[in-house]
Amino acid sequence: MSTQAVEKVNVANGKLVTDKGSTTIADVVVQKVAGLAAREIRGVHALGGGATRALSALRDRIPGATASAGQGVSVEVGEKQAAVDLELVVEYGVPIADLAKSVRGNVITAIEQITGLEVVEVNINVNDVHIPSDNEGEEKPEPARVQ
Repeated sequence: MSTQAVEKVNVANGKLVTDKGSTTIADVVVQKVAGLAAREIRGVHALGGGATRALSALRDRIPGATASAGQGVSVEVGEKQAAVDLELVVEYGVPIADLAKSVRGNVITAIEQITGLEVVEVNINVNDVHIPSDNEGEEKPEPARVQ
């Protein structure tokens, strides 16, 4: 492999800089990477608060609409660093401290590998626990109040 084919990448002034040019990373990119990385961890049921999840449920019913990969994720991207805040709904029975450690590690690794930004913190807010029910997935119609 020739030395010309290998580019040295540095993070400086918020840009990925090489001798051939520079690249900027938008906040939404970091937000989506963090959301996808958090969802990869077993025990994470959903991301977002109650209102966010309710709007997502409505969006799921619209044909052709897709859920946002950045739902429940807020980021702050600086010149060389990024900070992430996550809102999680966890599965019942999963140790939350272990889950938070796994999510934090996966999010940091994904963002640093994909964007080249240094992640300085990942704050996790667990706002609900999902309790599976016996009839989950089956939507039973409400009985009519009047006949």
